[in-house]
Amino acid sequence: MKIAVGCDHVGYELKGRILQHLEELGIAYHDFGTNSTERTDYPIFGEKVADAVASGAYDRGIVICGTGVGISIAANKVPGIRAVVCSEPYSALLSRQHNNSNILGLGARVVGGDLALMILDAWLKGEYEGGRHQHRLDLIAEIEKKHSGK
Repeated sequence: MKIAVGCDHVGYELKGRILQHLEELGIAYHDFGTNSTERTDYPIFGEKVADAVASGAYDRGIVICGTGVGISIAANKVPGIRAVVCSEPYSALLSRQHNNSNILGLGARVVGGDLALMILDAWLKGEYEGGRHQHRLDLIAEIEKKHSGK
């Protein structure tokens, strides 16, 4: 598994913990930035991670900002992306099992480092179940197609 990771300035410190955890788990990743706590704009990094995942170069992505919301909204503008913001492990697990989420959004001002790692572990462990859930993903893809003009 290869994971694309990105954050804004608020998520920079939490990103460091996430990257260290991925290394400990032996999971390959690429850090798309930002690389400091200097103020920046989260849509830049949400798009970079989403493009990397949508292209197939990376299997999944992780995006981090203050709440996880803004950077996830930006990532979700890229066709084929299903970014979710999770503040507890149960939703992270089900987002993989039922929604085949491919980007996890975390809020550095919402979850502490230990909880973020528990959320990440649940998300990494989750496998898409398909079956009854596929019809819903197909409906989402139809909405995306209808509104993208493709």
